[in-house]
Amino acid sequence: MQDALWQMPATAQAEAVRTAEVSALELIDSHLDRIAEVNPRVNAVTQLLAERARGAAARLDRRRAAGEALGPLAGVPFTVKESTAVEGVPTTFGTERFRDLVAPADAPPVARLRAAGAIPIGHSNIPTLILAGMHTRSELFGDTVNPWDSSRTPGGSSGGDAVAVATGMAALGLGNDSGGSVRIPAQFCGVAGLKPSTGRFPADHRVLGPEDPGPASQLLVTDGPLARSVGDLRLAYEVLAGTDPRDPRAVPVPVYGEPLPGRVKVAVVADPGGHGVHPTVRGAVGTAADALRDAGYDVREVADVPRLDEALEAYGRITVTEFAPAWPVVRRLLGEGGDRYIGMAMERTPPVSADVLMKLMGSWLGIRRSWAEFLDEYPLLLGPVFTEPPVEPGLESRDRPGRDRVGSGMRLCTVTSFVGVPGVAVPTGTADGLPCGVQIVGRAFREDLCLDAAQAIEDRLGVLTPVDPRAGGGPSGRTLAP
Repeated sequence: MQDALWQMPATAQAEAVRTAEVSALELIDSHLDRIAEVNPRVNAVTQLLAERARGAAARLDRRRAAGEALGPLAGVPFTVKESTAVEGVPTTFGTERFRDLVAPADAPPVARLRAAGAIPIGHSNIPTLILAGMHTRSELFGDTVNPWDSSRTPGGSSGGDAVAVATGMAALGLGNDSGGSVRIPAQFCGVAGLKPSTGRFPADHRVLGPEDPGPASQLLVTDGPLARSVGDLRLAYEVLAGTDPRDPRAVPVPVYGEPLPGRVKVAVVADPGGHGVHPTVRGAVGTAADALRDAGYDVREVADVPRLDEALEAYGRITVTEFAPAWPVVRRLLGEGGDRYIGMAMERTPPVSADVLMKLMGSWLGIRRSWAEFLDEYPLLLGPVFTEPPVEPGLESRDRPGRDRVGSGMRLCTVTSFVGVPGVAVPTGTADGLPCGVQIVGRAFREDLCLDAAQAIEDRLGVLTPVDPRAGGGPSGRTLAP
């Protein structure tokens, strides 16, 4: 069984540890062996916490031997994005400047996973400072490789976590998302990912000093898990939800809401805004829609999502205005080439005046209201994560057309982050050797409805990973629905 431990779902791993079928130390060692085998080929795990993880596993085994009840994620290894604090470990942001920025305490989501018995096994790669682009390439650690096809990007900015989970180096990954940074790598690597509602999970993003970020960053960035199956994603969601005194934004909303009467209506929009969608992505949305119909959902094609282009414009202008004062310093940290992605955004959307910013903040609330009304009629929305298959590494930083193409591709992720609603990315199969997927978007704080629908899709279409990395990709221990 030792050789198969890393292939098991997180739910099964935790159950095996709780029932003494395996030890937590055996489970961690199995993943460390997998990392030694696979990471040199994909470069997803940046700072390996091998001895720390083995020590935590041994303590867990002693607790079990003493008769203590173990948590729902007992022994389950997880990776943590390089921008999220793990106590006693540098939070490097992938840049040489922060190589020695040792975290004094765990970030709230890391602490919650630990409290449930999960064990951090390593940090994971990101684009430099999270800002160098969508492709996971950092100054400090280099490029992370998509395990399905080395000529395609794994996505980002939580690309290291997606690759680690997809290849079996960790059962769970902890990323964050302000416009697709969990969901896009989930689609590109064939795993599931959750962007929760704003305020669902507690967080503390004061990594570089005592000051909190501005209002756009406070409202847009949400931490979220990645997993190989929706069941594992659900378990992580249950653990991560809650309040924490370090984050007054986190609200005590029930993890599960009241059941909806009758058949749940699902709005389907394959081409948000009518800007174009690749045939394989349109096909994935259609396949997922058929799966939901088969599961009893009331699936309806609708014309479009609310106010998409207006929301994208407001998102860009608000975030650039907030970010502009720090840009000269950040640009130097990013270095030549690393600054191109944000630099092109700054050129296209210059900062606005204070009175224009106030008007934009009012527009933001109005757009959120429009979405709330839309989701009041349709509790779920089915659409693309990214409107193309995985693209080549660095496309978004190459030139203006590449930057615009990637910005358009992630548009549904961007607008749903802007309005603060939850979204679950779930695979639907493969096309031309690459994974396909969709996202299920729901009402604020109804992650449970999104997860239920994603589970219905997975039940009918199967799980794609773990995968062995090679030039063309391929399954390893793949589980398919009958």
